Amino acid sequence: MKSPDDYLDACQTGRFTTSDGYRHHYRYYPATGAERGIIIALHGIQSHSGWYGYSSQRLAEAGYHLYFLDRRGSGMNFRARGDARHAERLVNDVAQFARWGQHQHSDLPMTLLGLSWGGKLAAVTASRFSSLFNRLILLYPGLRAFVRPSRFQLWKLKLAEWFEVLDKKVPIPLGEPALFTNEPGARLFIRQDPLMLEEVTSGFLIANRDLDHETRQPEMARKLTMPNILFLAGQDRIINNRETEELFRTFPNLKNEMRVYDEAAHTLEFEPNRDAIFSDLIDWLHRTDG
Repeated sequence: MKSPDDYLDACQTGRFTTSDGYRHHYRYYPATGAERGIIIALHGIQSHSGWYGYSSQRLAEAGYHLYFLDRRGSGMNFRARGDARHAERLVNDVAQFARWGQHQHSDLPMTLLGLSWGGKLAAVTASRFSSLFNRLILLYPGLRAFVRPSRFQLWKLKLAEWFEVLDKKVPIPLGEPALFTNEPGARLFIRQDPLMLEEVTSGFLIANRDLDHETRQPEMARKLTMPNILFLAGQDRIINNRETEELFRTFPNLKNEMRVYDEAAHTLEFEPNRDAIFSDLIDWLHRTDG
């Protein structure tokens, strides 16, 4: 299996400035052959666009312009590392980037793809801006996770919010590469990745708390009327698959689909059978085009 670094030559990098002046890096994989659409992709809490070169290239080869945004303070973005002032800012970052992408390819349908923690952000954004996206892809999304803040931790976050202590750095409790993958080469890549995020601020945790709260409102699910697909890893130690499935079944589109890869660990990108996994995704995209 190739390392994620082996796919970086296939992409272009660019920078996009959001309304507050923050300059985000992104990776762009241009569609080859007949153009079928645009995909805006969002990464996990610790990862970044550089982890997902294989799937990004596959989707581009299938006819989709793939734009992978590095979240503010993550990946190639070193300003305000690990920080977000509030959930509204994170959602607006995605919506503004998507509108920019739509302007680049005004005649093509747009799909939002969120994986791991980015699946939570994708679902909230697609719910709030449902007219912007034609489809939603959720890959092992962080809508319902095993790791949750305790009541005491939530109380401390509330105190931090009251007293505006927003810059305190907190370690992300996912430091072991074995949580992401069983593949030795991929574990080594994660362990040596200089861009992996290891800490977030209390401000980011408050934003994350507010996103979690929104995912628990029935109104969020009701607004996800576009076609959705959910991919889950059967051996996931980060995502609570049962609760995620229960939530997904409340999404209203009757043509929604779900796949569970029983032997897979969390990051499907690193699985030995990833060719088949992403062929399944491309098949769904082609069937739901238009």
